[in-house]
Amino acid sequence: MSTPPDQPSAYPYPGPQSAAQPSPGFGPPVPAQQNPYAQPAPQQVPQQPGQPGSYYGPQGPPIPQLPPPPGGGSGAGKAVLWAAVGAVVASALWGGGVLLLGGKDKDTATADLKGYKIQSDVCTATDVSAFKGKFPENDSSPVTYTLKHDALDDMYCDMDLKMTGSTYADAYLNTTVQLHKVTDPSAEFVARWESYTQRKGDYKAEKVPGLGDAAYLVTEDTISGSSGSRSVTLAVRDGWMTYQMGWSMYLSSLDKDKTPPTVSEVTSWVKSSTTATLAKLKN
Repeated sequence: MSTPPDQPSAYPYPGPQSAAQPSPGFGPPVPAQQNPYAQPAPQQVPQQPGQPGSYYGPQGPPIPQLPPPPGGGSGAGKAVLWAAVGAVVASALWGGGVLLLGGKDKDTATADLKGYKIQSDVCTATDVSAFKGKFPENDSSPVTYTLKHDALDDMYCDMDLKMTGSTYADAYLNTTVQLHKVTDPSAEFVARWESYTQRKGDYKAEKVPGLGDAAYLVTEDTISGSSGSRSVTLAVRDGWMTYQMGWSMYLSSLDKDKTPPTVSEVTSWVKSSTTATLAKLKN
């Protein structure tokens, strides 16, 4: 029976099995097999007097070899070791690059507010003159607030619209203004208002040209006979400013007015009021 030759090893030095060893009980000793992965021994270079580094020859001192990884000198173990070393080096280089370049790219966009300014009371800036023909009475105590933040300024106004002699509101008008100072609202603005075209019921949504960078009109009308509701909402984005004006009313058999304004009439009022209000928001 023949003895198999030595198995190749990734470890560069010849193992102790390279010398011929007797095989007790199996005949004469087997000659040593040449290891195809062994490196040739370095040639001795005569030392030249006065030559720097001549002790090691013209190539300089030998490059130290990494010791074999724990658990033996198998090729798999060395592959894992070199992979780990490569990962550490790559991580160090990447980290250095991040430090030199200042980290990941940051959003350098600047808020484009188109001259719109925060208002302490947006009710004062809301122009309601277009509604006075039908609702001449003023609301003495509208609901209003202004919220300031580094990322977003939020302004809101909610007022009652009354006809002559009315004790309670006949309709409602609300105005919302937001100044986006960190994030561009363009994509979300379109998504929000175009989504009304997917809603079931009596909603109608359409684009409105000529107002800001983008504008949408959403209406709803469920009035039938002497009851139901009617609403008109106009939304405008101009730069990083978003605006919304909403008019609404609820008709019941108890209301004295049995001829509420049509959607077409209110749409004209809301557009006129919006144009005037946007101009005031820049003062």
